[in-house]
Amino acid sequence: MLVPVLAAVPVSACMVILGLPAVSDHYIVAFRTLFLVACLLWLIPLTLLQRAMWRRDWSWLRMGSILLATTYAMAITNAFLGQSFGIAIGRETGYQWRYLARGLDSCWLALVAFCAVHAVAAYYLSLQQVRLHLAQAQSAARDAELRALRLQVNPHFLFNSLNAISALVSAQSNREANRMLACVADFLRATLAHDGRHEHSLADELALLDAYLAIEKARLGERLRMTMKVGPDLLGSVVPYLMLQPLVENAIRHGIAPLSAPGRLDILVERAGERLLIDVRNDGQQRAHAGSGIGLANVKERLRHLYGEKQEVAAGWNADGRFHVRISMPLRDMQAA
Repeated sequence: MLVPVLAAVPVSACMVILGLPAVSDHYIVAFRTLFLVACLLWLIPLTLLQRAMWRRDWSWLRMGSILLATTYAMAITNAFLGQSFGIAIGRETGYQWRYLARGLDSCWLALVAFCAVHAVAAYYLSLQQVRLHLAQAQSAARDAELRALRLQVNPHFLFNSLNAISALVSAQSNREANRMLACVADFLRATLAHDGRHEHSLADELALLDAYLAIEKARLGERLRMTMKVGPDLLGSVVPYLMLQPLVENAIRHGIAPLSAPGRLDILVERAGERLLIDVRNDGQQRAHAGSGIGLANVKERLRHLYGEKQEVAAGWNADGRFHVRISMPLRDMQAA
């Protein structure tokens, strides 16, 4: 009932304005108080009437006609009460019927103003509620898609890791297989301990990446050479959960692993103004279609859901024969997020 109370403000203002020409009258305060109280009492049935018509989805023309007639009848009733009060205090000797129908001189305008303000306020609140529900639905859908995309990463990684362990066992490289199993267990333990957020700090992301790289080092040994450069002032930056691991997995699985010679992987994280830039470059053969796996597509989709048009992902072969993935995203600090 807050909206009718707020909408009653113009009613009070109209009643004050209507009383200005007669402020010198000795009984004006009593008469205007009577009219004001009567008007405020009329607000309750007017509010119920308007809402009943809204629920029935009547046309504006039909509702307007009914409200005009209803408020006019209320104004005549108020005028009748005013004359009755005048007779009771001895100011009038009888009813002046010709003055009862002068609606604009009583409270008709005030009641019409209430109906208009009430309708506008209720429409605005209804629109805001619809927008809120739409935003909540969109947020829930976005969250569900992000969770599905995030859950897509671990099964893909686990499938590849188990295949690699199987290959090591077949090659009777039991020591390497056991070491890789231990690394896989450590990585899965770290990911399962995650609290479900879609973002975390760059420092946490690098810790997960180190756990994953231990798996690949156990499998590839000296065939994997890498460098990583990250500014210490960027460790608290906000990044999507498990963003680097799928990119690095693509770089190694599709780029470096098929090579007969050792391959190099370079990771660079830097800032450019209010942007966080992430570069992942790897050796490989173009015919191997490095970067075409599920990891890059997964990262692109998650970045799009999280940051919309504020992010950019570029991927392709450089002139030096290396595959390059470059991500540009808003720079935000974890403490301020």
